[in-house]
Formats: sequence, C-alpha cells, structure tokens
Amino acid sequence: MATHKGSVRHESSTLFVSLVAGIAAIGGLLFGYDQGVISGAVGFLQTQFQMNEGLLGFVSACIPLGAMAGVIIAGITSDKFGRKPILLAAGLLFVISSLGCAFTQTVAILILARIIGGLGVGVASLLVPLYISEISPARIRGRLVGTNQLGIASGIFVVYIVNAIIANTHTQNWDQTIGWRWMFGVGAIPGILFFILLFWVPESPRYLLKKGEQTEAKAVLERINGPFVAKAEMTAINAALRDESKSPGFVGELVKKGFKIAMLVAVVLAAMQQFTGTSAVAYYAPIIFKQSGAGANAALIETIMIGAIKVIFTIVLMLLVDRVGRKRLLMIGAAGMAICLIIVGGVFEATHIIGWLVLAMVLLHTVAFELSWGGGVWIVISEIFPTRIRGRAMAMASFVLWGATYLVTQFFPVLLKHAGSSMTFWIFALMCIIMFLFTWRMVPETKGKTLEDIQAEWDSMNLVKEQNFIG
Repeated sequence: MATHKGSVRHESSTLFVSLVAGIAAIGGLLFGYDQGVISGAVGFLQTQFQMNEGLLGFVSACIPLGAMAGVIIAGITSDKFGRKPILLAAGLLFVISSLGCAFTQTVAILILARIIGGLGVGVASLLVPLYISEISPARIRGRLVGTNQLGIASGIFVVYIVNAIIANTHTQNWDQTIGWRWMFGVGAIPGILFFILLFWVPESPRYLLKKGEQTEAKAVLERINGPFVAKAEMTAINAALRDESKSPGFVGELVKKGFKIAMLVAVVLAAMQQFTGTSAVAYYAPIIFKQSGAGANAALIETIMIGAIKVIFTIVLMLLVDRVGRKRLLMIGAAGMAICLIIVGGVFEATHIIGWLVLAMVLLHTVAFELSWGGGVWIVISEIFPTRIRGRAMAMASFVLWGATYLVTQFFPVLLKHAGSSMTFWIFALMCIIMFLFTWRMVPETKGKTLEDIQAEWDSMNLVKEQNFIG
C-alpha cells in the first residue's frame, strides 16, 4: 500500500513539474515566434519600406541585438528579484513588440518594436531554461529543460503556418499592405497567455532558499520530489549556499580553474550554436528555397516543413537526452550538420540546382540541429554553473549567443549576395567541424547528476582532475 501511495505521489509530482515546465516553455514559443515571423514578412517589408540588403539585415537582426541587452538585464535582475517576476516582464515585452510591429508606419518604429521584442527574447532565452533546470528533478531534468527548445520549435512552426495562411489566402496587394502586419500582430496572443499563466507557477526553490525563505522552498520541493527527497535536496542546496557565503564573488569564481573551464564551455557552445547556420535557415528559408527554384508559395510551404521537423525532432531529443547524454548528441549533431551543409554548398556550386536535394539537406540539417545543438546547448549551459552565479554566468553565455546570432542575421544576406551560396554554406560547414572537435575535447557529460553534484565536481577540480574530466 505504501508503495502504491509512493507511486501515486511520484506520478503527481512529475505531472506538477511537467505542467510548470510547460507553462514556462511558452516563453520559448514566443522566442521562436519572434525569431521566425520575419521569414514571412521580410519580402513585404523590403518593398513596403524600400530597404536595401543592409537595412533589411538590420531589421531582422534587431531581435538578437535586443536580446543581447535582455540577457544581461535578466541575469542581474533575476538574481536580485527572482525568476518569476522577470519572466512576467518578458511576457509584457512580447505583447508590446507584436502590437508595435503590427501598427508601425515607419521603419524607426518597426526597429524600436523589434528591439523591444528582442529584450523579451533575451529574457526568455536566459530564464526559461534556467528556471526549468532549477525546479526539475535530476532524473528528468534534461527532458524538461528540453521543453524550452520544444517551445522555440513550436513557435517557429506556428509562425510559419501563420505566415503561409496569411500569404496564400489574400491578394498580393493585401499581403503587401496589410498581411505582414497580421503576421506580427498574432504574436500578441501567446504573449498574453504566457503572462496570465505565469501567475500559477511557483518561484524557483533554489532562489527561495538563497533568500532564506525555507518554508516556501520546502513546499515547492515537496511538490516536485515528494517529502523525503525534498528534505535531502534542501540539505544539499543549503550546504551549497553556505559555501557560497565564502565565495570570492562573481569575478572571483570565474578565475577558479573549474569555473574558468565551465565559462569557456558555455561561451563557446553558445556562439557555436548560431554558427551552425540555423538562424540563417530560420530567417531566410523562403529566400533559400526560391534560389533553388521554388516559387514563392512553394517556398513558404517548404518552410512549414522545416517547422514541423523542428517540433518532431525536439520531442525526440527530449526522449533521448537523459538516456544517451548531452555530449554524444552534440557530437553526432555537429557531424551531421557539417555533411548537410557541404552538400548544399556543392549543389549551389553546380550549373543546375537540384531543388529537391536542397530541400532534403536543409531538412536533414534541421533534424541534426534539433536532435543536438538546438536544445542540448541550453541544457548544458543551464546545468554547469552553481546557484550563486548561475543567472549572471548564463547571462554572459547568452550574451555571446545573441551576439553571434546578430552577426549571422545581419551579414547572412550580404554574405549570400557577395560570397555566393556555395561559399556561405561551406563556411557554416567548417564551423560545424570545429564544433565537433571542441565538444569531443572540452564538454563534460552531466546527465543524471543533480545541480549540486555538478557544482561539487567543479569545486573539487584540481589540474589533474581537469584533464580527466574534459578528456
């Protein structure tokens, strides 16, 4: 009978934490929607506001530009005020941005609204995986943090469908004057939903314990793991927090051997995630397909296929990551993406472009990305830092990620025009090869370990242990 009650309690706590993670992951959906909406609107915006390639790239790049500021703000404020209130602020930023883009009459207002959206994306990209990692049991943490990537993929999928419906159900003139405004405006709906549902989620128990709110933290941990596991986890977290009181501070932590390596791993993974070419494909998929011979409508439909692939294989990642491990998936994904990009570059180099082969390789690239670097990077970054510096350290890594996203987004159309399609994709392929080698040599495996276990490994690391850990 006791075993039955324990099983019921276990299932109940798993359902509770899954629901909380699902609500938080709506922030990832908004992240994906704001990233992907430009792919359907970009052609209409270029004509409407007479943009050259540089200005068009900048309008697209406003999201990562704003996100660079958003992650820094979120890293500082979430450590001071908590994860939940800053996520609520992100929801408002998404709504303001969507409506601002929808009603704009000038490029200046469009840029401002996109930057505001970027702030929200930056906050969500940092805090959603961080928050989920802090509320998740170790046994399913990878899967639950993966819901953030599922949210991102779902957001991109949804916006691709929205864009295709709007572009294919009205006249070209309506699309040019009104349609693109609807593409942006629809994003306000999930933004409002995210803001409302966040009132039902708890604050991070690790943040609560950090602030000395033992009773509230205990209640949350018991909902997550049950009373017996919660008691042991509270003991471990409180012990880690006592050690934090002896901490030399954020900068002092980062000069320690173990945490220097953790910061290096996080920063390089963050930058390399964008050098896979995924942002280029997400923002400019219709342009890529048009260059391979598809018509405008066909290009939008093929873009929806990318969105569907993202959702399906993000779910597969969630099922695999706690079994196969983070490191192995990152290596397999980097190798797969490199092969796809080399072939795509070769196709564009040929005198006759084979449209179906371009589509196949782009889809396989998307599969490889979603099975590895899409969610895997966020999972690793959210795990490898101690509570005392997690928000700020993740902010630094996320800042680098969005800086890399800005560079890719800003210069991809220019690179495509001046270097050509083949060289552009071969450059991304080279980046994937470098990613494979870095992961092989430097990235630790974190599956099945509690956040406190991972912290203890970094804390105890000396020079010899460093080599054993990263080898």
